[in-house]
Amino acid sequence: MPPANEQSADPRAAATRILRWKQGALEAVDDSLAREEPLEIRVKGESVAVTMRTPGHDEELALGFLLSEGVIAGPSDVLEVAPCQQGEAALRGNVLNVFLAPKVVIDLAKLRRNVYASSSCGLCGKASIESVHAHFEPLAKREPVIAAESILKLPDKLRAGQETFEKTGGLHAAGLFDAEVNLLTLREDVGRHNAVDKVLGRSMLDGAFPLENHLLMVSGRASFEIMQKALAGRVGVICAVSAP
Repeated sequence: MPPANEQSADPRAAATRILRWKQGALEAVDDSLAREEPLEIRVKGESVAVTMRTPGHDEELALGFLLSEGVIAGPSDVLEVAPCQQGEAALRGNVLNVFLAPKVVIDLAKLRRNVYASSSCGLCGKASIESVHAHFEPLAKREPVIAAESILKLPDKLRAGQETFEKTGGLHAAGLFDAEVNLLTLREDVGRHNAVDKVLGRSMLDGAFPLENHLLMVSGRASFEIMQKALAGRVGVICAVSAP
């Protein structure tokens, strides 16, 4: 393990000296803690959201966020995602600029969120309650059809891929599976909604979008927002570890 308080190779975890109570005694030990830092998302150079997230896969997160908000409908709506190159923010790597195709019409005032969104509640900080009701067409097909036996194996498959959770015990996860229940993409984050955004963003970058014939598995519960994001990605099946 790297020395305490030094940056580890994994941007999602930090090596830190902690105090641990064990067997009736307090001891100082080195441990890995999940990182949580703000990410500002800009569209056309203007800030539209600041969300707390686990660093890493930020381009995916920005794309998934804009998809879930109904700003973009797919990869063809995006020209480029680039880190901020001006000011102190560039050094921290916590600001992304998203450049949209000319065909995309966006109401920045309606979208903008000027407050920090809690990692445990991605709906917090909405500029208006109306922005919660993003409108997406219902799925045309009820596919894929997955055997119950295969679905019951998904939690173990998801857990096996959670490398940073193994170190920290502090991250949620979202996994994208194909119709044969093969794991295609897994992302970890302090926020379940962020992990889903990263999975959706990855699918757009890979040209594997939309996702009607895929299955999304999330740790924790299937909240309203998780279901909305899955619908935005056109995901055919959603599974969760906990009750809805």
